[in-house]
Amino acid sequence: MSKFNDIIQAEKPVLVDFFAEWCGPCKMMAPILKEVKANLGDAVTVIKVDVDKNPEAAQQYGIQGVPTLIVFKKGNIKWRQSGVVPAKQIESVLKNI
Repeated sequence: MSKFNDIIQAEKPVLVDFFAEWCGPCKMMAPILKEVKANLGDAVTVIKVDVDKNPEAAQQYGIQGVPTLIVFKKGNIKWRQSGVVPAKQIESVLKNI
C-alpha cells in the first residue's frame, strides 16, 4: 500500500483502474486506458489495481463494483466513476483537473 500511496501523491493526475481478472467490462477498459495514455502521454500516470490481489486498497476506497476509475492528484480524489467510461470522457476529466 505504501508504494500506491506514494504514487497517488504526485503533482500530475494519477488514474487508478480498480479491476478484477474475471470482470468482462474491466477487459473492455484496457484498450480505452491505453488510448488515454497514448493521447495524454506523461501528463498522466495510469495504474491498474486488481481488487482480488489488493483487497485493502479496494476496501480503503470503498470499491463496490469493478471497474471503478478514480483520479487522484496530490493524494486527493478528484473524480470517480464506476463502469466502462469512454476515452474522450476520461481525457476531458484529466485535462480539467
